[in-house]
Amino acid sequence: MRINNKKAYFKYNILDKFEAGIVLSGTEVKAFRSGAVSINEAFVRVMNGQMYLINAHFKQIPGTLSSTRTRKLLLHKREIEKLENAVKAKKLTLIPLFMYTKGRLIKVEVALVKAKKNFQKREKIKKRDLDRQMERESLEKY
Repeated sequence: MRINNKKAYFKYNILDKFEAGIVLSGTEVKAFRSGAVSINEAFVRVMNGQMYLINAHFKQIPGTLSSTRTRKLLLHKREIEKLENAVKAKKLTLIPLFMYTKGRLIKVEVALVKAKKNFQKREKIKKRDLDRQMERESLEKY
């Protein structure tokens, strides 16, 4: 099972990637395995020397934990310190790119990113449209 952050590559320039474990409850694991998870609006924050996944939406059974509660990410202390320093010094952001299974464990790929400007997003859309148009023209010749 693999859950993607669909807008991440469009909104951000990816600088570095890290693999982290995640602490989930039983109902959250069940929701992940059924594909009822969204990380499109999620981000990662370092608080008190720990990393937390914030605003990730897990479909929940009514009466259980909140569907968007803060979840702890598991990384080595040196990696957390490195990421915290990069975020503070260079004004970067941490976001989840993917959630996936590795054996019986659930992992999150966290990326250190810098937000794209609006003109960069527009250029990417123009380039994609031109590529599509050229592809269509080359197919019409044959």
